[in-house]
Order: sequence, then C-alpha cells, then structure tokens
Amino acid sequence: MTGAGEDWLSDGLDVTGMDSGLWVSGVDYIEGWRDAREAADRLNRALLAAGLELSAVRAVASTNEEGRGVVRLAGWPDAVDRLAQLLETHADGDGGAA
Repeated sequence: MTGAGEDWLSDGLDVTGMDSGLWVSGVDYIEGWRDAREAADRLNRALLAAGLELSAVRAVASTNEEGRGVVRLAGWPDAVDRLAQLLETHADGDGGAA
C-alpha cells in the first residue's frame, strides 16, 4: 500500500526497465536515468513537433543493470509505423539524415 508521498521514487522513473536484475549497491542509477530522461524529453518534443501524439508513441527513460541510461521507444504499432515512414522520408540513400 502506498500512502501520499511514498511513491516519490517511481514518479517519472520507469522502474519496469530495471526488472532484469537486482539493483547493485554503489551503482548510480539516478544519474543514468537523468541522462536518459533528458534525451527522452528531447525525442518526445521532436515527436510532438512531427505531429505524433505521445499517447500513441513516446520515448521512455530507464536504466540498465549497470546504471547506464537507456531510452526506449514505446507505442502503438500504427504510430511507430508512421514514425518509421517519417524517418524514411527524411533519410538519404546511405541511411543518414538528408
């Protein structure tokens, strides 16, 4: 049971990404998560600017078992397909940005 103010650790922190192992003492998971959060926020702003709804596709910050930040893309298949089409439209023949 979680009372008021007791869920501060999971507020915005995707702890589901950390279920692959135990937390290791001395590993700074928060710093890695903050780095991932900054990158995820930037990507989410870009997704919004491209006309995508964050309820359909979004970047999610997490960490791996070593505490390194990880950004995962989560979304409905049709929204992810639309994002892929947008990226393909803006990619050149070598796979880089136009």
